[in-house]
Amino acid sequence: MHEKEKDLIRAFLDGNVDRRGLIKGLGAMGLTASSAGVLLNMSATNALAADFDWKKHSGTKLKLLLNKHPYADAMIANLQNFKDLTGMEIEYDIFPEDVYFDKVTAALSSGSSEYDAFMTGAYMTWTYGPAGWIEDLNAWIGDPEKTNPNYNWDDMLEGVRASCAWNGQPGGELGSADAKQWCIPWGYEQNNLSYNAAMLDAAGVSVPKNIDEMVETAAALTKDGIYGIGVRGSRSWATIHPGFLSGYANFGQKDLNVSADGKLSAAMNTDVSKGYHAQWVKMIQDSGAKDWATHTWYQVGTDLGAGKSAMIYDADILGYFMNGGDNKMAGKLAYAPFAANPDASAPTPNIWIWSLAMASASKQKDATWHFLQWASGPEHGLFGATKMDFVNPVRKSVWADDMFRERLNSSYPGYVEMHDVSAPGAKIHFTAQPLFFDLTTEWAATLQKMVAKEVPVDEGLDQLVESFDRQLKEAGLG
Repeated sequence: MHEKEKDLIRAFLDGNVDRRGLIKGLGAMGLTASSAGVLLNMSATNALAADFDWKKHSGTKLKLLLNKHPYADAMIANLQNFKDLTGMEIEYDIFPEDVYFDKVTAALSSGSSEYDAFMTGAYMTWTYGPAGWIEDLNAWIGDPEKTNPNYNWDDMLEGVRASCAWNGQPGGELGSADAKQWCIPWGYEQNNLSYNAAMLDAAGVSVPKNIDEMVETAAALTKDGIYGIGVRGSRSWATIHPGFLSGYANFGQKDLNVSADGKLSAAMNTDVSKGYHAQWVKMIQDSGAKDWATHTWYQVGTDLGAGKSAMIYDADILGYFMNGGDNKMAGKLAYAPFAANPDASAPTPNIWIWSLAMASASKQKDATWHFLQWASGPEHGLFGATKMDFVNPVRKSVWADDMFRERLNSSYPGYVEMHDVSAPGAKIHFTAQPLFFDLTTEWAATLQKMVAKEVPVDEGLDQLVESFDRQLKEAGLG
């Protein structure tokens, strides 16, 4: 690297030149944008070493358990920088999601020390944490001897960070003062609207802004072998948590009530809840996929990408991925925030968070924390967001980066605005408790019965509440 290049990069790292000016300046010196980005990432990584002893665990070998995902791909692409920074070695096993969580559960429940850290959803830590399988990371985050002073924990989006922390008490508020930080947020998904702009234009309809408009718009778009709205429908907890719960929470509705003495009871049979369920069921009956009851994340996304559906109310990153690659509709999709309640001031998306956790059985926890803080740090987050498909990043500083925002605006119309409008209300809206997966899967099964007209909405919700309350009492929670 020549002195002029070094001086320009140093000015950027000192905050005297913005990213746009840096790339422009390096380009004037003959570097391509790609080469400039690589050089910047290496320099930023090297700059980390100035304020923290990253070499403390040099020679240590860690092993990770990873889900096959673009977040893991971004980390692997940048892994050499971590190795150069720390002198540590990293091994990993990577599995597709259909078997991944079984691998995690088997490793953790057996007490195996094979894996030091792993990817997880925040919901899963409601089981792993109280079982003693993972570490409370507050002990490392708050220790200046173990944490890089530039890690900037407060740079994490508040709702996302709080959603990864729980005190372990059934019904306890996520992110409470006594919460344990069971995992570190890595990348997350809001649930909003992704749509085929040409299909809406051809039908002469506008992007729906609430559930009333969505029901009508989806019906208008359902024709000629195309259905109007894609949402998940399989008998799984994963059917409830994306669009459905995001809209449900927007009406101020809850899954469970928590009494003053900490007892839990079902909350889904209010008049408002019954009204929302009725609209959701009608929308699927009139404008959903014919085989809706089989639809998972995969089917919802691929139908949008193939032009079989006009809209999806699901993870924003699902719409992001369908707008690229070899998808038939690549380059034709757009994005919008969605507040189901006409009286709501903004969306309240429920979120999925891919996170990083430390196994309690690890025999090298401090070294593992070096990896976790690097992988979730602002430097790697910016690399992933600007050079890879690391969406959605969890750091405010990355969302403020002009190059990242321009990259999205140029190819994913509406995406940045959708995120910015929705981020303040984005969090996990479920009540943390140990029966989460069982109860939420039963909720999905009840939705299937409603859509199939096997049970009326009101009666189905009354039966669901009765079942929930019975199970909660049997478990000593109600």
